[in-house]
Amino acid sequence: MSGDDVAARLSWSASKVSRIETNRIGIKPSDLTQLLDLYLVDGDQRKQLEALAAVKETRGWWSAYADTVPAEYLAYIGLENSATTLRAWSPEIVHGLLQTEDYATAMLDAVFGTRIRPGEIRRRIEARLKRQALLTRADAADFTFILDEAALRHRFGTSATMRAQLGQLERLSRLPTTTIRVLPFAGPHPAGPGGFAILSFAPVRGTRLNDVVYVEHLAGANLLDDETETDEHELAFRRLSGAALDADASRALIVSIARDQWS
Repeated sequence: MSGDDVAARLSWSASKVSRIETNRIGIKPSDLTQLLDLYLVDGDQRKQLEALAAVKETRGWWSAYADTVPAEYLAYIGLENSATTLRAWSPEIVHGLLQTEDYATAMLDAVFGTRIRPGEIRRRIEARLKRQALLTRADAADFTFILDEAALRHRFGTSATMRAQLGQLERLSRLPTTTIRVLPFAGPHPAGPGGFAILSFAPVRGTRLNDVVYVEHLAGANLLDDETETDEHELAFRRLSGAALDADASRALIVSIARDQWS
């Protein structure tokens, strides 16, 4: 059903449907009930949505970037902010929560080039750096990052930029809630999907919430909460974990690459 179809069936305005779907307004429990009935949603999915709708939502700092970042990325930032665990696989680029400002600037410039105005890139970098407060806040989640060794060797910016970036990885790896592991070139590679992050959440009003997987690709990004899809990514992450170096060996490799390749 299109937004216009839904609006006609519920005697709503099309703009109301659009504002709910893009999270520009909240949703009242009574409106949610009408939508769930119309969409024939039942079982665990209905329970989860009803539990979430009962929680008073506050606007996060990321809402100020709605005019700058894609809607999927904005939604991901909100989910990331409330997750209790985050497990991320980064095959080519250092994960955004771990990036230095100079690395993020060089990387975004390489990815977007002249397709995005410099001012917009600057705003995206600001949002990325604000996200990093998650790593050190009092109720920090448990973070596990697996980086392919290629992410440590692909150059963005100058050698000094890369040396500083790897130095930051070494420092962040010592935070009590942050684990950084490296999948080395040596040994068999567990062929898997491109980069992704798995977010897990605390129950809401006694209702268990599904994990959410965030997948970035050339044309944008997707948020997946279907259990079949999230289970596939869970399995892929377990395979990657089995092949990656442990935290201490990973830290030693990071320091070695910083010294030997980027000095």
